Amino acid sequence: MSQTLCGSYPSFHDEKFDLDDRKLTLDDARIAEVAGAFFDDLNIDLDHLELEDDSPYPEVRSAVANTDDPDMPVNTIRAWLIGTIWAIIIPGLNQFFFFRYPSVVVGNLVAQLLSFPIGRAWAAVVPNWSIFGMPLNPGPFSVKEHVLTTIMAGVGASSAYATDIIAVQRVFYNQTFNFSYQWFVVMSTQMMGFSIGGIARRFLVLPPSMIWPANLVYCALFNTLHSQEYAGIGDRGGISRERFFVLFTFDWAQIAFIGSPLATPWWAEANILLGFIAFFWIICPALYYSNSMYTAHLPVLSTRAFDNTGVHYNVSAIINDDLTLNVEKYKAYSPLFLSSTFALSYGLSFASITSTIVHACLYFRKQISIQARRSLTEQPDIHAKLMSRYRQVPEWWYGIIFLTMFVFGIISIELWPTEFPVWGFILALIISFAYVVPIGMIQAITNQQVGLNVITELIIGYILPGRPIAMMMFKTWGYITMTQALQFTSDFKLGHYMKIPPRAMFLCQVLATMVAGTVQLGVQAWMFTNIDGMCTPEQKDGFICPSTTVFGTASIVWGVIGPAHQFSKGQIFYPLTLFFLLGAIFPVIPYAITRKYPHSMFKYLNFPVIFNGTGMIPPATAINYVPWGMVGFIFQYVVRRRHFSWWTKYNYVLSAALDSGVAVGIVLIFFCLQYPKNGTIGSTNIALWWGNNVYLNTADGQGVAHIPPVDGETFGPTSW
Repeated sequence: MSQTLCGSYPSFHDEKFDLDDRKLTLDDARIAEVAGAFFDDLNIDLDHLELEDDSPYPEVRSAVANTDDPDMPVNTIRAWLIGTIWAIIIPGLNQFFFFRYPSVVVGNLVAQLLSFPIGRAWAAVVPNWSIFGMPLNPGPFSVKEHVLTTIMAGVGASSAYATDIIAVQRVFYNQTFNFSYQWFVVMSTQMMGFSIGGIARRFLVLPPSMIWPANLVYCALFNTLHSQEYAGIGDRGGISRERFFVLFTFDWAQIAFIGSPLATPWWAEANILLGFIAFFWIICPALYYSNSMYTAHLPVLSTRAFDNTGVHYNVSAIINDDLTLNVEKYKAYSPLFLSSTFALSYGLSFASITSTIVHACLYFRKQISIQARRSLTEQPDIHAKLMSRYRQVPEWWYGIIFLTMFVFGIISIELWPTEFPVWGFILALIISFAYVVPIGMIQAITNQQVGLNVITELIIGYILPGRPIAMMMFKTWGYITMTQALQFTSDFKLGHYMKIPPRAMFLCQVLATMVAGTVQLGVQAWMFTNIDGMCTPEQKDGFICPSTTVFGTASIVWGVIGPAHQFSKGQIFYPLTLFFLLGAIFPVIPYAITRKYPHSMFKYLNFPVIFNGTGMIPPATAINYVPWGMVGFIFQYVVRRRHFSWWTKYNYVLSAALDSGVAVGIVLIFFCLQYPKNGTIGSTNIALWWGNNVYLNTADGQGVAHIPPVDGETFGPTSW
């Protein structure tokens, strides 16, 4: 590949270009150096590549300013106070409603929108006094302060994964350990990932090729609210970004159920659609109608487990009083059956795990090697160069976080009867740490994150069968440590784009996570103490704890029954283990082909994305994936190619507007229509409208099986 830069901003068209009277040939090596991508980067757009002090990616240029004002207020009392308040209110609300059905989640987009008028009001009303030498009102509410408050609001906004361990221990296993145990577990699981996330910054944040598409939506919204003008938005006329944002703020929850199609690159969306069509429109129906794994006796789409009579699996029928597996009862009752979509989702999860490692070894090994040796000042990115003026976070800060959280983890599993050995804790961390960089690179490029929840359940279920508490802990440290590391890294990339000093970023994330986790534990403890019938199906106010029930059932299925009774040779779901091998083999095929034919269509195949992209099924369906793909094709392919200036100016603002509409709309609908009168508002009129109920009349809606079990008879194997 040898292309030419021409015009006021260089772009690839011919052989060479003349820049500062120097002739420079742009081949693959030069492109890789400019983009910091020492792999076949499908996000590189040769028609819109720029090299003059800006990102080589038009997506980034359209949403992120290539300038910085180092004197702009950021680490202020105002930002910290507003952010801390959000770190109390949002996690507390989300934890309260986490146990309720129907529920509501207050996202950080709500904080991002509300922080803007709050900050403006502070600047207009609060006197400019000083506290410990810091001004209480340093002037206009800056975009950097806005970023800091939003990150503090979002870093611990959702319910901490480990709070489900504590709830399950109380509800399922009658274990109520004191607050010290709960705090140690939550802090360790939430913050352990920060240490490895900080170390992974050189691989996942600093290279310009790690674009983190979802962050571009936030950047566009920040810059729109603060009326930032920069070269990347182009010189297209038309209405302003601010008016465009207001115009298009409405609900699109179904389309964006699996993520905004306006933020994910089209080639990645095409891979996801390919996986959806291949696995859920071809393979899944074939499995279902051939009655493979006895799936035809069950609904085609369900997240529940079933017995051999076609009813929901009764876990209590196979366990002893101490909640250990009673093998005789298990053999007398039934093996466990899953719907075809649910079973296939397990297989795809297995494939995604092995394909991620193989894909990273094939495509990213040079990238990882180079970035391991490259410093911040050596990065080719303009944003890295602008960030190099700020004091970086010392590596020993991350070391302190790791050691502290490691000790917290040891204390929690050793001082209380968890039946979880220290070596299991260390193994969980090794698995999580090993996957951070490979999964992070895929997410930073494609906007898709591979999950470790299923593989960690499988591993611990084989290693320590019959220990449900240990299973939940292993799963949490093995899965959430990686997830939190990538959350930390993603926020750091957002700060990188918005030029937030790294030390302020680090401190605000650590403080907000500690505050949020403590608040959530306090809210949860209060609820179990003061709400009658908490986590029972008959709870009068809807606090039936659906997530806790699913989490607890999974602890019994994987921790008590164990995968040996489901995935070992001779068991019903043993064929699904073949996906481990398929995941390891498939990435090699396009890699081998593109070595010989580098410009073939095979270069666009990304098997970790193909295997993992449909991970929301079930409960997601074609209603979510097909419109998502159609919208992505229109905006990320057609509009981007034919109306690039419009796409540059409005695409990410449109995504921010629609996402904001969902965030605000969900809150309003819940508190105005669902929460009052326990959701009975409109039950006799609008709720009866045909469009609200027609889907319930389908086979999927009614949970009808293709081969319904006959009353009094069973299906499946005769012995297990």
